[in-house]
Amino acid sequence: MHQFIQGLNNLESLRRAPGFFKYAEHSVAAHSFKVAEIAQMLGDIEEEAGNPVNWQMLYEKALNHDYTERFIGDIKTPVKYATPTLREMLADVEASMTENFIQNEIPAPFQDRYRRRLSEGKDESLEGQILSISDKVDLLYESFGEIEKGNPEQVFLDIYTESLSTILDFKSRPSVQYFLKNVLPDMLEEQFGDRDLLAQLTRDTLAAADAKE
Repeated sequence: MHQFIQGLNNLESLRRAPGFFKYAEHSVAAHSFKVAEIAQMLGDIEEEAGNPVNWQMLYEKALNHDYTERFIGDIKTPVKYATPTLREMLADVEASMTENFIQNEIPAPFQDRYRRRLSEGKDESLEGQILSISDKVDLLYESFGEIEKGNPEQVFLDIYTESLSTILDFKSRPSVQYFLKNVLPDMLEEQFGDRDLLAQLTRDTLAAADAKE
């Protein structure tokens, strides 16, 4: 179990979106914490809408969803998803290294628990959907922070658009409806230089999602 705890330090030193100029660095460890907090908020909204949440499952998924990046790092999204074959190969490598880690570093009585916790958490369950949304909400805010500061890298506009588009894939969820109605408008009311550009980009992305329905 020592190596599991030691791995948390590795996540603290792993930087998100490597290879791009950033005004603010974000670690995988910080991202995992923020995703857990966002998932908690979205879970509350879902429960208020009458949807029971398995809180243990939600917290386990949110806190552990990127733990296995300690084995292969945070690979640039364009590289990671360049082809289905490459994505599948990376997933196979990650799964193999994770299983090896569990067999060698996790005591036998706890191995099944950690197989569950370190497996892919984004599934069709309510908790898996909340994880998918929360992950993209944090990425949306990371990119927003760079755009707000005037970062000239086009990639952050691309990340913003892709994150919002993925969130909109879950538009039927009460938590996403709440986010779009009560959170996103407040974010766009912040005062920054590219405010009009980002507002237009947001409108275009929302319109594209509506057109797909």
